[in-house]
Amino acid sequence: MKIKSKVIVVTGGGNGMGRELVLQLLERGSKVVALDVNQSALEETAKLASEWSDFLSIYPVDITDKEVVETLVETIINELGFIDGIINNAGIIQPFIDLNNLSYDSIEKVFKVNFLGTIYITKSFLPHLLTRPEAHIVNISSMGGFLPVPGQTIYGATKAAVKLMTEGLAQELKQTNVRVSVVFPGAVGTNIMQNSGVTMPGLGDAKVQKSGVNLSPKNASKKIIDKIEKNQERIFIGKDAIMMNLLYRINARFASDFIGKQMNKILK
Repeated sequence: MKIKSKVIVVTGGGNGMGRELVLQLLERGSKVVALDVNQSALEETAKLASEWSDFLSIYPVDITDKEVVETLVETIINELGFIDGIINNAGIIQPFIDLNNLSYDSIEKVFKVNFLGTIYITKSFLPHLLTRPEAHIVNISSMGGFLPVPGQTIYGATKAAVKLMTEGLAQELKQTNVRVSVVFPGAVGTNIMQNSGVTMPGLGDAKVQKSGVNLSPKNASKKIIDKIEKNQERIFIGKDAIMMNLLYRINARFASDFIGKQMNKILK
């Protein structure tokens, strides 16, 4: 789907890759609706997008509130007339600890944001998208959605759920005007730890980034939008995601052990 003149909804638009997606979509001629639970972060995105202010709408929304999400579609349509695409980018990680020591509160929070939030947005917007001449649903999974990452087991499980849900949805919508993409970013330099409320002594976003980030949010977002415009169903972002997908297909045990060793280096 060519994104120029389209109305695109982006969740998690207040920071990181979500903010860059908003800015680049605007730059390419889209009208954008940015959603985020953090209103001040959304307002900062709006400041950065001041030259496209007439084409940006911001809504502070908790995507885990199903009733609020369901009413959001009508609100946006009343403002802009129609919606052509959604990018489910919002997501959080878990504390970097083993499942055995992870609280149920943490588990449920990650599932609500990463999986249920994606489901609520997708199901609420899909009936309208089916009425458009062309439309697109983009769900952000993760390299951790196809490859086990110790210390992020529940995060990975939610992203694996997003992967399979999206791939199933793509098949269900094959004969419609709605295209579907699932994105697998590798290491991207965002502040996801801070935004997830994850704090650990000696471990922060900076240390994680130094461990192997090879893409900025800006570059990652550009690649995602380029692939959306080509209607690519499975989008791997970053050399690490491409390499590990291939390695996991060839030798899953070796790939899993490799990631385990890398995580041990980060967590020490």
